Amino acid sequence: MQRRSILLMAGLLASGAALALTVPVIDAGFAQRAPESLLPPGFGDPPAAEPPRSNEPRAPAPATGQPPATIQPLPLDSGVPADVQDNAAEEIALSEEELAAQAAKYDLPDTARRSLDRVGPLTPDTRGLPANAFGQQSGQYLAILMKQSHAPFASRWASILIRRALLSAIDTPRDIDGADLVAERAWLLLRMGEADSARLLVQSVDPDKFTPRLYAVAMQTYLATADPAGLCPLSAGALRTSDEPGWQLSKAICASFSGDQGSASGALNQAERRGTARGVDYRLAEKVVGAGFNARRSVRIEWEGVDSLTAWRFGMATATNVPIPDTLWATAGSHVRAWEARAPTLSPFRRWTGANVAARLGVFSNAALVGFYTEAAADPDATDAIKDRVEALRNAYTGGTVDTRIGAMRKLWQTEDDGVDYVGLIAVARAAAALPVTSAASEDIAHLIAAMLSAGYDRSAARWASALGQLDGDGAEDSWALLALGAPTPVVEISSGRVSAYLDAAGPQKGRMLLAGLAGLNRLSAGDATTLANDNGLSLAPRSRWARAIGAAAQRGETGTVALLAGVGMQVADWRRLPPSHLYHIVAALHRVGLDPEARMIAAEAIARL
Repeated sequence: MQRRSILLMAGLLASGAALALTVPVIDAGFAQRAPESLLPPGFGDPPAAEPPRSNEPRAPAPATGQPPATIQPLPLDSGVPADVQDNAAEEIALSEEELAAQAAKYDLPDTARRSLDRVGPLTPDTRGLPANAFGQQSGQYLAILMKQSHAPFASRWASILIRRALLSAIDTPRDIDGADLVAERAWLLLRMGEADSARLLVQSVDPDKFTPRLYAVAMQTYLATADPAGLCPLSAGALRTSDEPGWQLSKAICASFSGDQGSASGALNQAERRGTARGVDYRLAEKVVGAGFNARRSVRIEWEGVDSLTAWRFGMATATNVPIPDTLWATAGSHVRAWEARAPTLSPFRRWTGANVAARLGVFSNAALVGFYTEAAADPDATDAIKDRVEALRNAYTGGTVDTRIGAMRKLWQTEDDGVDYVGLIAVARAAAALPVTSAASEDIAHLIAAMLSAGYDRSAARWASALGQLDGDGAEDSWALLALGAPTPVVEISSGRVSAYLDAAGPQKGRMLLAGLAGLNRLSAGDATTLANDNGLSLAPRSRWARAIGAAAQRGETGTVALLAGVGMQVADWRRLPPSHLYHIVAALHRVGLDPEARMIAAEAIARL
């Protein structure tokens, strides 16, 4: 069965590799920039010696299968006879002299070469996990977990943690090539919507150490980030190991970017004769070549008859600023919208939907989202709805009175059907953290606390415990539940009777989530947790292989393995589909390995999003 899974995923990767083309050149400094921290200052630090209510803000389903169908290759069946296809591959392959010239262009001195024994931009000093975060786990086992995880994950906070784990400078297990493990880490980040983070990992490996697997993922990465220039240092090596259409066409693209339009046109025309790409896929490749220096190609893209948005089409169109129809966006996963949010060639108006998706998935922090809204307000194409939302956000942060600020926040988190927009909570998180504790409607206070916890301002949220005594109704119940789970230290009464009261008021779904979170955090005694769980149909025993695996990893102190398995346990699109028992095992494992801040935020997120 394990061999079958490996072969299945190998086939999947081979097909996905064909898509790796993109377009305009991106500033090299941007590509090398350190990853943004999504955590507010002080998140996860030990509590200060002062009374907890005066502290400053801080913060922090098991199934296997193929990655989202958005990433599709160019057609491999080109209709050209096999013997002609073989000749085409030989013609496109570089000569030994060309390969030597390319190697010299990108060669590194020995002192600048990087080891594959430990790869990743984050260290414990920069919020990364320790080098031994995966313990003695098999590299092949970790690779399978990463390949077969369905992303994006249900929890924003779980995604933030997994991002940290995948970007950490971890020791490479002995049974896997370091470049192959980097490929799996980057491939999962891409499916989480973290295109820039995936590129950071890919760029952590010297080009002469790339494996076929990493070449394949690198194509996907530079496609997702709309950065065709990233292909050029890799093109020569990739053409020696792969005949995928993307790498074949990279010869034309890179020639165009270097100003050699004659070679670019020749390579592109040759690809057309060989059937490497057709229809809109070929036209998009033409447009890429036309974006090079001194190019004189003018290409019009028509989407009529195109029935899906593949990664090829996303990357090529986005990099050349070609609008993608809404009908095609409907065929793509939410992670592709998150790629769109960071596309450097698109205006804020074009990235509006993607930015909001990126915040919900955990790709954008509160600060990044607020900064984007500010940028969007200045876009001449911004709609009245966008301007109204940005104005409400401005009032949420700078309104003259507390009531004015809360009223503006309400406009952001409240939906037309009186539901709650989680992105709105993220947007106002820092504004909510800056408010003084005051009297307000119970539902507003619940949403203020949820907003603070959405971005990790847990100490600011804890201050509102003093306001709970004057609240009633559903808002009062949820405020208590959020603080019971999310506060750095207990600031509200947590007892068997209080939990039972919440179960009666909130219903079984949210009630069991609260119980699972409190039990996992050890904020209930073992006896009370067991009795309440038995009375409410919640099993705390590790009955599945996944539950036993995450518990064993926690017992061994493997923070990285626990983080990865937390994602495995949350591969559902909606919190309503997440079993409370999964939340219990995830929170308990994180708590046990010292990731208590993340455990608390995930538990509180369950209440906020149900």
